[in-house]
Amino acid sequence: MSLPDLKCFDYILVGSPKIRRKQVSSIYRLGLDGEELKFKLIHSYREKIPRIEPFAKLMSIAPAVNYGLFTPLIRFEFPLDARDFRFFVEMMNVTSRDIFVNRIARRTGFVREEFVPRTVTPEMAEPMARVEAEEITVEDIDFIPDYEKCAVMLSGGKESLLSYGLMKELGCDVYPLFFNESGGHWKVALPAYRWFEKNEPNTKKVWSNVDRLYTFIEKNMRILQNVGKPKAEIYPIRLFFFEHYLFSFLPLIYKYGIGNVLFGNEYDDPRGLSYEFHGIPHFYAVFDQSQWFEKYMTHWFAERGLGIRQWSAVRPITGLIVERVLYHRYPELFRLQRSCHSVHREGNDYVPCGTCFKCNGILTFLLANSIDPALIKYKSEHVKTLPERIKAGLVRLDTDELEHSLHLIKKRDRSFPMEGKPHWHVEMLHFDDRNSHFDSIPPEFRERLYSILEGYTKGYVYLNGNRWRRITRREAVRGAPEEANG
Repeated sequence: MSLPDLKCFDYILVGSPKIRRKQVSSIYRLGLDGEELKFKLIHSYREKIPRIEPFAKLMSIAPAVNYGLFTPLIRFEFPLDARDFRFFVEMMNVTSRDIFVNRIARRTGFVREEFVPRTVTPEMAEPMARVEAEEITVEDIDFIPDYEKCAVMLSGGKESLLSYGLMKELGCDVYPLFFNESGGHWKVALPAYRWFEKNEPNTKKVWSNVDRLYTFIEKNMRILQNVGKPKAEIYPIRLFFFEHYLFSFLPLIYKYGIGNVLFGNEYDDPRGLSYEFHGIPHFYAVFDQSQWFEKYMTHWFAERGLGIRQWSAVRPITGLIVERVLYHRYPELFRLQRSCHSVHREGNDYVPCGTCFKCNGILTFLLANSIDPALIKYKSEHVKTLPERIKAGLVRLDTDELEHSLHLIKKRDRSFPMEGKPHWHVEMLHFDDRNSHFDSIPPEFRERLYSILEGYTKGYVYLNGNRWRRITRREAVRGAPEEANG
């Protein structure tokens, strides 16, 4: 049972979605101290969409996954397929634990101090919400996916741009999907979107005000402060939002028969991480970008009758290598990237702030790869002051990845004021039992992808216990943990 002190709402109700030729909308209602607050969630399309009610319901309910810790009731005022209902409950349970650990127990400055528990037990991370639907039904969907078609969720960042370039080179019919949030986040993707709109006829865009829905809900949570604070680099509460993006595109994925959906999830080193906090399992705030989640969704889509495969083409490589491949193999795509929490307009372009956590990581990778940061709009002062920000801890990279990147920078520029440390595995393709399974990439793409990435890396490694062991491409392609453990 979660903490009673975390209760912010009497209920959250999600109204029956309305489907029009180019729009899906639904009403969120929050019960708050005897009053009822309303917000209309909207998804708008640039072309006519098929009228498939289960898709509209999924995109309507997904945002509520984030709030099971804070209300005793979440109710959907419409019939819901049993598989969709189970998806919601399972996602709410996992996400609640991730939110409790990474947004409440580990202080972020958003939860007021009086609501942060002094002692922690696993029961505190369980959602208080009872989930109800008007009726639990069966709503089958007929769909035959074409696995030669790949949708790439394009954010404007390096991983999604590289994913597009790789799948295009492999000969797939690639659909770049841009999710246009109503707030400032869209500015990050805008330079890339402008290019794709001119050069890639398969480009699709959905506009939604879901970011305003999140802010609306969180501004009415009594336990929070500083919601909407300028330049905040994390969200106050929400941790589950990527699948809402995908659900919003389901009408178009269905319309064009797309069988693969790719997110740009790069490699994360699991060593030194317990994935547990006082007996509470969690995902360090990246549950919906995890390998576990991709596999869950692929299985769920199969069970749902859609057969869509959700995966990442850059799962085995670090951010350092992502930047290297993107720059050398797809230079036109490289110049489009904006990985920044606070891009701003200069002339007709949007440029990075140069000092946020994301920018500090990108600058580090660029210098380590001997790439001129000015190519993607960084300024000389951003480079000059980077060491100060790294020393202050204003960068979020795996320890080995940061140390190895600093080592490479120092090798190139002896005047660089920081010392690094070589970690040879950082420049290799990684496989392990938690974050990069041998079967994470569909078999028909596996060897061709690795053969491209090989040109920019130094081989293959498998994490055996806590140590990296070299393996061959053949072992990586066919999946050979028994050889690696030998």
